[in-house]
Amino acid sequence: MTELPRAMLIDMDDTILSAYGRPEIAWHNVASEFATEFGPLTSQQVATAVLDSARKFWSVAEAEWRLKLDEARRITVRNGFAALSAGGHALPEELAIRLADRFTAYREEEMFVFPGAHDAIDALKARGVKLALVTNGAAGTQRAKVERFALSHRFDHIQIEGEHGFGKPDERAYLHAMQTLGVTAAETWMIGDNLEWEVVAPQRLGIYAIWIDVHGDGLPPDSTVKPDRIIRSLTELLPAKR
Repeated sequence: MTELPRAMLIDMDDTILSAYGRPEIAWHNVASEFATEFGPLTSQQVATAVLDSARKFWSVAEAEWRLKLDEARRITVRNGFAALSAGGHALPEELAIRLADRFTAYREEEMFVFPGAHDAIDALKARGVKLALVTNGAAGTQRAKVERFALSHRFDHIQIEGEHGFGKPDERAYLHAMQTLGVTAAETWMIGDNLEWEVVAPQRLGIYAIWIDVHGDGLPPDSTVKPDRIIRSLTELLPAKR
């Protein structure tokens, strides 16, 4: 598809903003700051245990935990420490809390708008495309990002899970956004980095689903998901100049 649609629903985290991608790098960086407090354990061992714990937690976590991210991180670090303790290396709970909270602060510090994202959104709006920002997460956390990164005036509709009471992949998230913009599924594109939230669920509704792969990793080897299109930057949404 080369012609622009009437409307686009655009994800925020790791689509417009570099926010939560590459957790393995983030956890290793944060753990290295606490290296002297881990006793005989290396920061790499601690980071690996926490990452394993986090993957297990989020693989089965209910949607409510997206609204309690700080608490979820404390739990995953405690669970990671518990696994290390079972191997004979006990670490104090207060260290788990400090490590988890530092990770939260680190993520905030390292967050930035992907190059060209603002310009691409502005150009789409200038071309008459109706735009909705559709993001999961807690009201306060996500609204702060919207303001911090100057996104509010760029969208016709801002839809935050914690403010509306539902989020992706709940069908209401897409239907409400389209209703607010006054468009149908056939007139709408969804763009984001999560294959379930921004590809599978929208496609079931007849929305053209675009997966953004900012790091160029490609689809997971075992994935059966087929995005309608794959891009690495929002700038690719703009029609090529002739």
